[in-house]
Amino acid sequence: TPLERSAVQTATAPAVEFIDVTKRFTGAAAPALDHVSLAIEPGELVCVLGTSGGGKTTFIKRINRLHDPDEGCVLVDGTDVAELDPVELRRRIGYVIQQTGLFPHMTVAQNIACVPKILKWDRRRIDQRVDELLRLVHLDPADRYPAQLSGGQQQRVGLVRALAAEPRIMLLDEPFGAIDALTRASLQDELLRIHRGSGKTFIFVTHDVAEAMKLATKILVVDAGRVQQFASPDELIARPATPFVRELLATQGFLAPAGRDAAPKASSEGR
Repeated sequence: TPLERSAVQTATAPAVEFIDVTKRFTGAAAPALDHVSLAIEPGELVCVLGTSGGGKTTFIKRINRLHDPDEGCVLVDGTDVAELDPVELRRRIGYVIQQTGLFPHMTVAQNIACVPKILKWDRRRIDQRVDELLRLVHLDPADRYPAQLSGGQQQRVGLVRALAAEPRIMLLDEPFGAIDALTRASLQDELLRIHRGSGKTFIFVTHDVAEAMKLATKILVVDAGRVQQFASPDELIARPATPFVRELLATQGFLAPAGRDAAPKASSEGR
């Protein structure tokens, strides 16, 4: 079966590979993704960076088949996702959004246990996993409801709920965008700690250059559906590949404006 083949291919294949992917939406003047080709290696934390409407969210929704392409293919662990049942595929991939999507009628523990229950894990295994994840993000007690949590706490629950079934790949679509600056910095630190300890592949959408520089092992810059550059944070600052990349970095203070000496505001040292 495709899932069995995927398990065999996982050891050597990129975690995610785009091969000449194009996606168009009805009525749009230009493709949302325009002949995108790249490979993301296992264990990377890739930040997808760009302006609004540039194709960032379409990129990650193509991975879990919330969008299917008009041309090209996407491979996850070496298998074309078009061969996989979309529901089964999504159960194997964690997905975190800005609004958290927590079920308001369920407690914190019940929210985290959702996917393991669907996958028919036994009760003891589920309880152990919920306890482990609550300790990971310092949340207690587990019998509170989402309305009783702060925004930052809700986002922590959303993050560990996506991790609950131990997915190999995590997709995060601007998960900290609506959080205040101090809580956001704390959540970024939490995310880095979880990523470093997990060995999983994280793909994180953001429009914030500083956030991408802090989190990413590699940054994918997209604009108008096209890849502008895919490189480490240090490489991005040292050698911007296109005028768009240079302008994006300069606008948020990571490069001097064109014609002046580069003056990076920060680097990825320590990532």
